[in-house]
Amino acid sequence: MMHRDRADACFRGIMRATGRHRAADSRLRGVTRMRDTGAMKISADFTVIPDAFAKAAPPENRIDGTPIVSFPFYIDELDPSVQYLHWEFVDPDSIPVCGFQWNHWSLANLPVDALMYDFNDSHALAIPADFSRTVSAMIPETLQGRTSAASPLLQGRSADPAVTMRYNGPYPPDKDHEYFLHVWGTTAPLAGLNQGFWLNELEHALRDSRSIADQGGIFLTGKA
Repeated sequence: MMHRDRADACFRGIMRATGRHRAADSRLRGVTRMRDTGAMKISADFTVIPDAFAKAAPPENRIDGTPIVSFPFYIDELDPSVQYLHWEFVDPDSIPVCGFQWNHWSLANLPVDALMYDFNDSHALAIPADFSRTVSAMIPETLQGRTSAASPLLQGRSADPAVTMRYNGPYPPDKDHEYFLHVWGTTAPLAGLNQGFWLNELEHALRDSRSIADQGGIFLTGKA
């Protein structure tokens, strides 16, 4: 599991850089529930994303060459008022390579009550491996957004929704990249989003929402 001191330091740094720190300070005190009292912590059983979910994925974990099996992670110490989760998984290190941040996965309006707690940690919600491909059948009200593979500027890429509107694993072309998973918790679902939303629509909905109660993040390495 990623050391939480490192994860917290990384998260605080990006919150200061992006001005997204206020909601992370929102927490309910003196409440004793299983989800603890915030602020949210995101963790994983690895610091380097395993091959099964990344560039070296086996053929059965790919569609049109793109890794499509999402990695597992944990959400811990969630503010007790949070009812819905939303996240983005992005590659800021792609900016020098292609001129923009690559969007690998986005998800919105995931009900907390539909998730399983980690049996080894009574405080942690467990997001299982391959969640991106299975969540629509299990929790149909949950939305997933378009990845950068859906960009009209990119010619010759897969048009399969299993690629353009689901998890895309890391595939850095030049060197190892640091990928950022940012999770928000709200007390109500985000309005105005549909399946296949663009990432800017998610961020607008979060900005306009008055229900953000918690957030957290983690950096994970994708091997070249």
